[in-house]
Amino acid sequence: MTESANIMEIGISTFLETTPDPLTGKIMSHAERLRNAVEEIILADQVGLDVYGIGEHHRPDYAGSTPAVVLAAAAHATKRIRLSSAVTVLSSDDPVRVYQAFSTLDGLSNGRAEIMAGRGSFIESFPLFGYSLDDYDALFEEKLELLLKIRESEKVSWSGEHRPAIHNLGVYPRSVQDPLPVWIASGGNPQSAIRAGALGLPIAFAIIGGMPEKFAPLVALYKQAAEKAGHDPSKLQIATHSHGFVADTNEQAAESFYLPMQAQMNVIGRERGWSGQYDRETYDWSRSLRGALYVGDPEYVAEKIVLLRKNLGLTRFFLHVNVGTMPHREVLRAIELLGTKVAPIVQKELARIEGQK
Repeated sequence: MTESANIMEIGISTFLETTPDPLTGKIMSHAERLRNAVEEIILADQVGLDVYGIGEHHRPDYAGSTPAVVLAAAAHATKRIRLSSAVTVLSSDDPVRVYQAFSTLDGLSNGRAEIMAGRGSFIESFPLFGYSLDDYDALFEEKLELLLKIRESEKVSWSGEHRPAIHNLGVYPRSVQDPLPVWIASGGNPQSAIRAGALGLPIAFAIIGGMPEKFAPLVALYKQAAEKAGHDPSKLQIATHSHGFVADTNEQAAESFYLPMQAQMNVIGRERGWSGQYDRETYDWSRSLRGALYVGDPEYVAEKIVLLRKNLGLTRFFLHVNVGTMPHREVLRAIELLGTKVAPIVQKELARIEGQK
């Protein structure tokens, strides 16, 4: 468990979007988005947020191909915020290099690095690094096994089908944290929940549509697998990652976030063959209390996070900001409000609820 004294950790996740501005059509450079990210991390730390996570992607509309490097750029300018990938596409990477990158980040941040490992819902990295999608599941299982072995022991002996064997070799630098935290990311696959539970690893569910409460059976499956494997379910960490935006008023938040969200969701929808277009009706329903969009003023977003905690028992919440390109000042304001307004409301309400038990 992290050192946060809060009942539940609250933070930011991002893919470092560089999509066309929905109003002007202008496309931010990757370099500018990377520099903005460092500024966001520093602010998130200053306003008391617990974690900042960057997702790995290899396509023109995202700048975050190497999360550990971006996070390291903010390590010395921050004091307590945890620095995580969200996610590392472990299937198409080398576990040795993943461990080395994040153990280096762990040293630079004095023990604040985390790896969130996933199979990848975006598949651009597979052909880029010479992997076949036919091996999608096998690659992840094998590489996760190696990554966990590396973090457990300085000297490693290992063999598998998709990577050359390692014979009693050291992997350096070693992390400050022992062990270096490794989370499993899941978009709702039952096998992912079972795998994480059996290994006793923390899990992060990406909930970007529908009703978050419907993930409760997956949480139960995760805990059952953990208990069956001899792990204490009460000590497991559960996170969720959902799109959202915070502004001073509900109307301002809803209007600011809609066009960027719509533009990017329609791009992804066309790529994946989703039927229909993402429209205002879908957006407004998702903003409702039981929907998966956390868009509104601080009080409303806090209310939705508290409900999520009641339904799923999570220990960490990631607000994914932003989904499409937005003015940097608005993103910074959302981060400020999440840390100074939303998080205190959530912690106070959860403390009240805990006190009634």
